[in-house]
Amino acid sequence: MQNHLLEKNVAREAAERLCQSVEADLLNQKTASFTSIDRTIRESMSKALTRILTPTSSLDLLRNINLAISGSRPRPYVISIVGVNGVGKSTNLSKIAYFLLQNNFRVLVVAADTFRSGAVEQLRVHVRNLTELSRRENVGHVELFEKGYGKDAATVARDAVTFATNSGKGEMLFDVVLIDTAGRRHNDSRLMSSLTKFGQLANPDKIFMVGEALVGTDSVAQARNFAKEFVDTKGQMRNGGVGMDGFIISKCDTVGDMVGTLVSMVHATGPITEMNQYIASVPADGQVRAEIRSFYERFYQISDDPSDHAKYAEYFTKNAKLIVGSAEKTGRDGRCALLSQDSRGEQGADREWQRSYN
Repeated sequence: MQNHLLEKNVAREAAERLCQSVEADLLNQKTASFTSIDRTIRESMSKALTRILTPTSSLDLLRNINLAISGSRPRPYVISIVGVNGVGKSTNLSKIAYFLLQNNFRVLVVAADTFRSGAVEQLRVHVRNLTELSRRENVGHVELFEKGYGKDAATVARDAVTFATNSGKGEMLFDVVLIDTAGRRHNDSRLMSSLTKFGQLANPDKIFMVGEALVGTDSVAQARNFAKEFVDTKGQMRNGGVGMDGFIISKCDTVGDMVGTLVSMVHATGPITEMNQYIASVPADGQVRAEIRSFYERFYQISDDPSDHAKYAEYFTKNAKLIVGSAEKTGRDGRCALLSQDSRGEQGADREWQRSYN
């Protein structure tokens, strides 16, 4: 069983933890009547995966944003994206921006990657396209905040939040600030240490790390090294000792069923993970169950028959708070398929899923 987990890209220490959990669960137990040992072990492994992935709390991102911008002291809600080089931080930030625009928020995209050549231009293209989409659909508003290259990223992020707040000058200018950051190797202490200053100056409400499904067992070191940099002025890791608030896992379509990176990152830091190409705005301990194993398989078997859409909508409603599908998978004109579990209940979510997918 441990070898099987390793073959599916689960890190060795995570595989050992799961197998130890199975051993503790089955030791001195008898198999049920007409039940094979193989089935008993598989059921125990399912329970072990459930325990490692079960959330302790949930997050309604849209509600949290509304509370921040409409409270007694209104302020913009700040989200930051971090990760190693080339994992898709800017692309996924833009997907989140589109989702927020669809919910009529004013979004400020911040180019805090002041190192990589072309980083600012890449975001400028994304913002230009998002501006056109929001104009066509008459939803939200988006702008780019940039100071060029060679500047201190933490200072740029802080100035962007100040600009969005517009403190003392009238009404707040933006509801959400999305901060892009430079990619960096997780084992380069010089580059990683600058994240501490960034976290303290920008003080984001949520920090999401973008990781690759194909990275393999190195995902454990990546997650831990990034998480430990986000500490307050007293040296305490933010978010109750976790450091970050969640993961966005990219390039799942490149690894088939070898999606062990998801389990490895949860094991490494405690945050629950969600899959991408379908961005999920969930917290570190957010709204995903052990069905994440079959989520990948089920989605990529989705048919073109509209009668099947309600079935998948029901599945998603039960297993994720927010799922935003990428244009690559919907095959449409840049629209994201949105499913939100809310007061309308499952029927409303079913209809929304069918409408968005079609």
